[in-house]
Amino acid sequence: MRTDKKEAGCPECLRINEVLSRVGDRWSVLIVISLATYEVLRFNELKRHLGISQRMLSLTLRELERDGLVHREYHPTIPPKVEYSLTDLGRSFYEPVKAMGYWALENLPNIDSARSAYDAQQEATKEAQAVAKKSA
Repeated sequence: MRTDKKEAGCPECLRINEVLSRVGDRWSVLIVISLATYEVLRFNELKRHLGISQRMLSLTLRELERDGLVHREYHPTIPPKVEYSLTDLGRSFYEPVKAMGYWALENLPNIDSARSAYDAQQEATKEAQAVAKKSA
């Protein structure tokens, strides 16, 4: 439960949280990277490229469009064609996203190593607890 004192300490935090929760999820980031790379993609191209469900892609694109990061262009052809691209705001968002992506790629070996060490420690702790429980 939040107190008035905590909320008063960072009035911008609620707004920052709102924006980051929208644009900081993995699908939003991957969509922005894809659109920055290919400039314009159709719905099914994004779906195939990312391996995302139709429902999740639709929801995420709608949110990104609402936030002004993605432009949706409908072409009234048969069959209808819808293309997505980044807006200027979306392209400005790509810069920090690209930095995070490079950081992730550069640090994958370190993250894998840390995960292995953590998992081994957890397994050793479980085994020690099992032995202690049997001898008790």
